[in-house]
Amino acid sequence: MRRTTRIPSFAAAALIAAAGLSVAVPAEAQSRRAAPAAERSDWPARAAPAQTRAVTFAASAAPSGALVLPLSSEAELAARGAALDVATRQAIASALTAARFDYKARQTLSLHGVGGWDRILVVGLGDAPKAADIQTAGIVAGRALNSQPGALTALTSGLSADLASELATGLGIGHYRSDLYVTTGRDRPAPGALTVVADDASGAQAHHRRGAALIEAMAWTRDVSNEPANVIYPESFVERARAAFAGVPGIEITELDVPAMQRLGMGALLGVGQGSSRPPRLLAVRYRGQGASNDGPIALLGKGITFDSGGISIKPGANMGNMKMDMSGAASVVGAVLALAKSGAPVDVVAVAALAENMPDGGAIRPADVLTAMNGKTIEIISTDAEGRLVLADAVVWADTTLNPAAIVDVATLTGSVGGALGNDYAGLFSRHDALADQLKTAGDATGETLWRLPLHPSYVRATSSTIADIKNSGDGGAGAGTGAHFIGYFARPETPWAHLDIANMAFGAANDVKPAGSAGYSVRLLERFVRDFQPVAKEKGTGGY
Repeated sequence: MRRTTRIPSFAAAALIAAAGLSVAVPAEAQSRRAAPAAERSDWPARAAPAQTRAVTFAASAAPSGALVLPLSSEAELAARGAALDVATRQAIASALTAARFDYKARQTLSLHGVGGWDRILVVGLGDAPKAADIQTAGIVAGRALNSQPGALTALTSGLSADLASELATGLGIGHYRSDLYVTTGRDRPAPGALTVVADDASGAQAHHRRGAALIEAMAWTRDVSNEPANVIYPESFVERARAAFAGVPGIEITELDVPAMQRLGMGALLGVGQGSSRPPRLLAVRYRGQGASNDGPIALLGKGITFDSGGISIKPGANMGNMKMDMSGAASVVGAVLALAKSGAPVDVVAVAALAENMPDGGAIRPADVLTAMNGKTIEIISTDAEGRLVLADAVVWADTTLNPAAIVDVATLTGSVGGALGNDYAGLFSRHDALADQLKTAGDATGETLWRLPLHPSYVRATSSTIADIKNSGDGGAGAGTGAHFIGYFARPETPWAHLDIANMAFGAANDVKPAGSAGYSVRLLERFVRDFQPVAKEKGTGGY
């Protein structure tokens, strides 16, 4: 019997070339592959992206446009509102009393046409607000004033320089719009400048280099995540990343295409991508800032499934469109490195994006197939919809053996079950190394992107054991988030400090007072803070998490 093996189109050329033969690629395909992102004829015409506000810090500002007034108590009005005339302060006080405003975090009250301002927005800070609370208040205000034309002023008297910058950072993050392809309203006026009235204006301006970088990185992460899958796929994700880091000092970019991954034996990542006409990629963006330690980079790994149909184990049709954002982990780790690099942080960090599209064509992997990962471990496929852990398996092995990292943190929209456990309040944290888990949790608390540590129970080993291979890619029901985390950790060396963040319940969703519909950019701020504050973790077999 003659047996014919179908080779996916992206792999065929590589195999033919390896055999010393030549292959003709249609001119149309060549032109489509070579065309830069801005010239792709198959991409939709994108509406102009929302413009950001120019930010300055000053000792005072004249009434113009809208005013943001963050308050944690009635007593603060007299001090923070000292720059306002008496009549304006009295009008604000009367409105707060009439509304029974109780200064809770994220509470707002609007006044219109008072004291020369088009609008005054009072934002509650809550009791004893921390940096994350003040940034969140800025985000709430930025969202509320997103369409407000003209200038914007924020009063921060009584706050330190770093906290004044946090409010400005929040206002910038909150200004983001997710209407990438909405054509109506394109002619809306550009937003006016933001003036932050601060006690230490020069100090706040210096702090805001970090804040401005976070605003840019959050917008990049959300844009890439919100893009449709006919625009963002593995190759174009790489293009977007290259464009974002162009000209940034200290950057080194590595891109592994299909032939390179074949040579390395990345059968898990390649297996996920083989059902799609869009070839997979592994992207590594390393930033080494001046003054960084020589302990090896912190490796941030991201699941980058640019569209997840589920493959042969196909998903239900309802809400499948959200699976364009199944690459949120990859977007977030690249975004975090972008924030660190743009602010000149003295760190050594690398973002590794494991990029593939999970589609169900005739060449796709099937349940019961066996794949071989880069480290030679074999994987029985139980569900082709448990694909994120497969691409991360090869990413973990590559990072662990190539980079000799100080720590590995992988980020993924991995399981629906994490939301069943934690709701919409925490992302899931798994780790064998207590010191690493503690640092991540601290960073989450400091940024408001909170984590809850979940166990790595010994039963997960049994749940993922296979009779035909070294491990299977889906457990026997039960703790889906835990077995998924165990699977990824299986591919890290026991002595390498490793942690897994399951952000499936936090990465995207409906609009609310702190985000528009779509991507939340979740974990960018958390990871940026974690890397800045990182303290070395002993490279020894981890015993925590059980």
